[in-house]
Amino acid sequence: MAVKDQSELIADLRAWSASFETKQPQEVVAAVIERYQGKMVLACSFGAEDVVLVDMVHRVNPSLPLFYLDTEFLFPETYATRDQVIKRYSLKPAQVIQAKSLLTPQKQVEDYGDALWTREPDRCCQLRKVEPLTRILQGYEAWITGIRRDQSPSRAHAGLIEWDEKFQLVKVNPLARWTWADVWTYIKVHEVPYNPLHDQNYPSIGCTHCTDPVAPGDDPRGGRWKNFAKTECGLHKA
Repeated sequence: MAVKDQSELIADLRAWSASFETKQPQEVVAAVIERYQGKMVLACSFGAEDVVLVDMVHRVNPSLPLFYLDTEFLFPETYATRDQVIKRYSLKPAQVIQAKSLLTPQKQVEDYGDALWTREPDRCCQLRKVEPLTRILQGYEAWITGIRRDQSPSRAHAGLIEWDEKFQLVKVNPLARWTWADVWTYIKVHEVPYNPLHDQNYPSIGCTHCTDPVAPGDDPRGGRWKNFAKTECGLHKA
């Protein structure tokens, strides 16, 4: 894409995004699915925000594919939630894309040593999350994510619809304006299946090795990479 063309696209996306600032996430979902039909995918970690998006997307286009990053270190509860979601929304096998690292856990140990996440968590995330995501997104023009502005300072200025410079495609964040309370209101009203770890003080759920519960009132992402200054796995960080 030429620089001029890309700058024009970014400006158009900003204007389009701004037009939804006073509207509901469902309207964002419907609009982007209409525009990127067949060229869009939903990122789903099976956390609270993402299961809400599965429900919203299903009401607009039940055939839209989703993918999840299977680091092979996910909680059993996460896999169980995946299975519940598949059953609840009658998702076909081809719709649910499992994205894995090119390295098995054993091969990672051979190449980088045991428990890489305790020494170089950024490298571990790069191998098990960012690289698989890069491969998945190459086949699409747009992706939907569950990030919200109040999750962290690095996400505070997320657009509802924006250009993803890192992965070079359109990024849609329908829930950007929502609060944690908004997410749970939707889950309860629509009886959306969710990860039971959320009921055990896990507001943000990643890999077993790098996720701990947090005390009520603490930073919701404070349980991720607890002994490091790290707050992002790299998927949403330029």
